[in-house]
Amino acid sequence: MPTIVPDQGAQEKLRQSELEGGIEKEETEFSVAPLGEPQENRKFWFQRRKDYDPNAIATQFELNEINVYSRENAHRFDPSARWTWGEERKVIRKIDWRIMLWVAVMFTAMELDRANLSQAVADDFLADLGFTTNGGLFTNFNRLPVDLNLGNSVYALSFLAGEFPSQLLAKWVGPDRYIPVQIILFSIVSASQFSLNSKASFLACRSLLALLQGGFIPECVLYLSYFYKHHELTIRLSFFWTGMFIADILASIIAFGLLHLRGVRGYAGWRWLFLIEGLITGTVGIASFVMLPPGPTQTASWSRGEKGWFTPREESIMVNRIIRDDPSKGTMHNRQPITLKLLWQSLTDIDLWPLYAIGLTFNIPTFSPGQYLTLSLKGLGFTTFETNLLSIPYLVLKIINMMLLSILAEVTGQLAASAVLFQFWCLPFLVYLRVVDTTHASKWLTWAIISLLLAAPLAHPVQVGWVSRNANTVRSRAVGAALYNMFLQAGVVISSNIYRADDAPLYRRGNTVLLGILSLNVVLYVIAKMYYIWRNRSRAQKWDSMTPEERLVYLSDHQDKGNKRLDFRLAS
Repeated sequence: MPTIVPDQGAQEKLRQSELEGGIEKEETEFSVAPLGEPQENRKFWFQRRKDYDPNAIATQFELNEINVYSRENAHRFDPSARWTWGEERKVIRKIDWRIMLWVAVMFTAMELDRANLSQAVADDFLADLGFTTNGGLFTNFNRLPVDLNLGNSVYALSFLAGEFPSQLLAKWVGPDRYIPVQIILFSIVSASQFSLNSKASFLACRSLLALLQGGFIPECVLYLSYFYKHHELTIRLSFFWTGMFIADILASIIAFGLLHLRGVRGYAGWRWLFLIEGLITGTVGIASFVMLPPGPTQTASWSRGEKGWFTPREESIMVNRIIRDDPSKGTMHNRQPITLKLLWQSLTDIDLWPLYAIGLTFNIPTFSPGQYLTLSLKGLGFTTFETNLLSIPYLVLKIINMMLLSILAEVTGQLAASAVLFQFWCLPFLVYLRVVDTTHASKWLTWAIISLLLAAPLAHPVQVGWVSRNANTVRSRAVGAALYNMFLQAGVVISSNIYRADDAPLYRRGNTVLLGILSLNVVLYVIAKMYYIWRNRSRAQKWDSMTPEERLVYLSDHQDKGNKRLDFRLAS
């Protein structure tokens, strides 16, 4: 394959860095070593064979020719760089501890502010504000909490509306600047819910909170893509969403204590819950100014040390291994706005639309029951504090299932087949809720069935990583992540309106709808798989029919870009 060539500015920066001692002599000498022996990439430690050699050269092929515009990383770009598997894995571990861990902490903080409404509802939040309260999913009450439904719908619509503006702002000013400000702003709104006194104030806070939180998830996904290869990103996204479920567990534990404050200074326990968790989130936001570097080669600062978190050698490995995995990242700049032309190109990228369609409906079978879990448990006869504690077990199981599903997807390379397992897990439990009269069943059995349903292995990390892979350009990756999350939030709006008051108390119709959506989801996964197989075969036929000389001309002329290149294969 032809060699990647940096532009003149990148070459000059590289030479200047070497003259100034930025790259040590030993590293320069190491970079001229021959390529390593071709071998299958073992993604996980349990896949490594006995002949695994950490001192073997990990650099196994030359790169396609591109221009490097990524100004912040250009001085570390070197197509002749060589490093060992041991060095690469050491760098990955360092990225995990320095970057991935804090991104997960930020998601945990965000989820605290997003999930605390569920705990507040368990503390008679709706009754205190005069909302409709005679409802629950699997109880003998005859109405749903209409105002809670409205609040959930307003939140989802506002979250959806905030996705694009937030993502575009983050791409323009940089996630390292925008995300901490974003966290601080929505923490203020969350804490201000201490003073809620009407339906209007409730809906206003839900809307503003969602607008400020919108875009947070795709911003973090884009930020992580600066540091990880495609196959590494999926498993890291599992850790990322683990932060969300840890927040749900912490929210239940914290609520168990804070809701006991009911009556302190004359205030309800849910008011203290909103205030204190908002303060916790705000603290994380302030710390994020220190903990988020702009990119792999920009970790040096007054708070992170003059030399930064990584050595010049480690920075060289980070930059060059990422570009080798995805040459389109050679054009990545973390302070670069997306123009209207590039935005339109991304919006009309039909190769990502099968994944958007999946994002709309895949999570509905568990999201609808999950929204009303605390109300349902209270309706079954559990106390407020029992309800919060009984919300924890399914989260622990869900974390384990999600991690196993992500590993399965990467080990097998079958993304669609792995992600669809979520639907098959949900099937028997939804059938039970559709057929059995839960109002006369054991409350512990009903709790177990609901918990097992909600513990389904979340396919979200697999699918977000799937979008990132098939985007294959920075602009499409940024817009694609936002669009996928917008479709997901549209699914939340649908979820909030499936269980209706006239379907109480067993919600036969609602559960029938969920089963129908589940069946639709299976069909969507099959269609996506078949579409990507067809697209890859069509490209392969054209690519294989070209002579080596024609391929070189095709690549050098940049006749197609991103995921439209004939030599690019869409993941399926």
